[in-house]
Amino acid sequence: MAEVLLSPGVLARENDQSFITSQPVQAGAAIIGPAVKGPVGIPTMVTSYSDYQNKFGTKVTSGSAEYTYFTSIAAYNYFQQGGDTLIVTRVASGSFTSATSTPVSNSLDTTAFELETLTEGTIANTDTGTPDGIKWEIVSPDTASGTFNLLIRKSNDSNKDKVVLETWTDLTLDPNSNNYVAKVIGDTKQSVTSDNGEYYIQYSGQYTNASRYVRVKSVGTPTLNYFDNTGTAKDALTGSIPVAMSGTFTGGAGSNIPTGRTANYYGTINNSDSQGLVAGDYSDSINLLSNKDLFRYNVIVTPGLVRKETSHAAELTKLVNNSAVRGDSLAIIDLVGYGANIGTVKTEAAGVDSSYAATYWPWLQTIDPDTAGQVWVPASAMMPGVFAFNDRAGEAWFAPAGLSRGGLSTVLRAERSLTNGNRNELYTKNVNPIATFPNTGVVVFGQKTLQKKASALDRVNVRRLLITLKSFISQIADNLVFEQNTTATRNNFLSQVNPYLASVQQRQGLYAFKVVMDDSNNTPDVIDRNQLVGQIFIQPTKTAEFIYLDFNVMPTGATFPA
Repeated sequence: MAEVLLSPGVLARENDQSFITSQPVQAGAAIIGPAVKGPVGIPTMVTSYSDYQNKFGTKVTSGSAEYTYFTSIAAYNYFQQGGDTLIVTRVASGSFTSATSTPVSNSLDTTAFELETLTEGTIANTDTGTPDGIKWEIVSPDTASGTFNLLIRKSNDSNKDKVVLETWTDLTLDPNSNNYVAKVIGDTKQSVTSDNGEYYIQYSGQYTNASRYVRVKSVGTPTLNYFDNTGTAKDALTGSIPVAMSGTFTGGAGSNIPTGRTANYYGTINNSDSQGLVAGDYSDSINLLSNKDLFRYNVIVTPGLVRKETSHAAELTKLVNNSAVRGDSLAIIDLVGYGANIGTVKTEAAGVDSSYAATYWPWLQTIDPDTAGQVWVPASAMMPGVFAFNDRAGEAWFAPAGLSRGGLSTVLRAERSLTNGNRNELYTKNVNPIATFPNTGVVVFGQKTLQKKASALDRVNVRRLLITLKSFISQIADNLVFEQNTTATRNNFLSQVNPYLASVQQRQGLYAFKVVMDDSNNTPDVIDRNQLVGQIFIQPTKTAEFIYLDFNVMPTGATFPA
């Protein structure tokens, strides 16, 4: 229908003002720590605990016992409490390499192609005898069609009772085919590198990895244009197709427990050994996750590092500083190991001053999801789950604390039951106490950040409100870069930001707000400098943490106040 009048008349036009503003991208939490298997140093997204187990394994054997890393316990509780996405970065000590497949042969007795495991370390080798090892098998090769199938199997299965993890069908060695083996399975290799102190991931290969277990390392003789003009396979190429066979993976190097080191787990971690690692093993991963453009999350933890241990303090300081520079995440840190006293906790808290960090105490006992044992873990291992539940039950700007949203349902007991006096001591020093109440259980009973100066940002809910608002509004502003600095551009910004802030206000995040982006702050001088200025004024809502109830006993016959 015409949108202008060319002759006298009335034109009724519709202006749809009911568009629902999209919500900010939810990145979930990030965990840095050791894992049984998986890529070393490469942040990897997982979406469930079973997905985590497939990618990072379950139990580690040390001596004659089996243990579960804090990383696994944190991931398990995060998903149990309703978390949906989690970035996991496996840290390790020393050099780690992937395992390579034994030659996938063809009838020419040459190598058709090679595979490489995504998991790094000796655990990737087939002969380790662990349930995490894999092997490969070629089935149904067909020289007439130039295709073959590839199975990825568990290393400890048998030919009579195969456990197939992945099946790839109708693969070819023809780079022009959509079923080219490297194109279907993927051939990308990732490695962490740095340039002038900036850490990033270096990629090699052409095709994104689709397999959860392997990538194509190389193709021996590609069968380019396998068929002639009549659709018949070329004799010179048919011999390159792999033959039916099976094989293993070898050559993976790197041990979860370095030679000569005694691995300490759960409540026995210390300065020189934390789950087989030292603090410096976390350094590159902490640096890498400082890149907010590549990795998005709102909470980050490193369970296994405690500030009281001298070498751990430097890495935790770096973690907190990175969160402050990013401006979009909260670092939850542990101050002390198992068995510390309140005086030590308060002393360590005094050494941190940031609204982008929070700490909780004491340690907690939970059921190990993989060994079923009752183990002691630092509070940071459980807090991502509390935050996840808080965000599902309420909003990011609600306090992740109290009986409604701060319950620790998977915790058996706290290291000690804190008295009201204990909680007062801790809270005045910005340590969030984890309380134990009869008939209620273990509950997070504080929501302070580690900022020393009293302001709205010394509370977790306000800091997370600001993180949420900045994230969403920054995404809107990203779309304005290189746009014309005109009234239309400013109105475009306001038309998206104002409704969003109004929705936050309706959802109890703000008392009031005002957004200014007009001629008053975009003067000709500002415009000539190629700048666009917006000012956002907000009054964040506060939580009721100190409730006073006055019970006034009145004499008989007295009149109650109006």
